[in-house]
Amino acid sequence: MSDSFASDIRIVGGSPTADEIGVIVTLLAARSKAQRSSTPPVSLWANKARLTRPSLSAGPGAWRASAMPR
Repeated sequence: MSDSFASDIRIVGGSPTADEIGVIVTLLAARSKAQRSSTPPVSLWANKARLTRPSLSAGPGAWRASAMPR
């Protein structure tokens, strides 16, 4: 673990045991790793869903709405 990460953690109350501190550090490290390994969000321009046609619904004027651009 880097020294900068260890210096950012401070116990402000209570008297935790070494096991409790170990659990907290493990959880924080796992969360940090999960955030780094997640894939970046896809931009709206690259999203394939925008290329699909919206579903059509039956009803008054539905035939007209099917030919109009959205």
